[in-house]
Amino acid sequence: MELPIEDRKSAGRELARALEDYRSREHLVVLALPRGGVPVAAEIARHLGAALDLMIVRKLGMPGHEEFAMGAIASGGARVLNRQVLDYRDISDEAIEKVAERERRELERREQTYRGDRPWPDLSDATVILVDDGLATGATMGAALESLKIHRPREVVVAVPVAPADTIRNLRSSADNVVCLETPDNFRAIGQWYRDFHQVSDDEVRQLLGHFWKE
Repeated sequence: MELPIEDRKSAGRELARALEDYRSREHLVVLALPRGGVPVAAEIARHLGAALDLMIVRKLGMPGHEEFAMGAIASGGARVLNRQVLDYRDISDEAIEKVAERERRELERREQTYRGDRPWPDLSDATVILVDDGLATGATMGAALESLKIHRPREVVVAVPVAPADTIRNLRSSADNVVCLETPDNFRAIGQWYRDFHQVSDDEVRQLLGHFWKE
């Protein structure tokens, strides 16, 4: 894939081609990390003929430096903490819990906004493709992978357009496969590798999901 990426839809189409071998899998489910991962995942699910659903994850930003992840929480109660960051910054348990509680409320709001009363998909013995629009530290994807364990999928694949090489290496021990199109040097933020990196709205997420959730 050529950098910078045009937008999330084009990233999804490129990833879909890279994931072509999964088209024939039975019980194939694509799980998007909202909000930015949803437009990417929708293109993948459409191309592979797979079900589309959500894995809602919230980054735990470091107090005073919220752009840096000290961990993440995910649907189902999973929590991943970066002990190296916590120890280096000497962040107290009380400070962690304060951030976690705030992000838990936002996670629950998104669950209700996007899913409502819709039940969780059956992921038992499924091939699950976890999708985001990019990774930085990988904390959010790590929390998503941890949360998936209780559902006992057959295989878990991480698929992202762009991420630092060390983040991808770290994830390979937690997933059955990791597909990343580009691992550029001097990685500062995901948005630097996109021409169009607009903030995806709740309405855009609901609209995309609506195409797959029609009954």
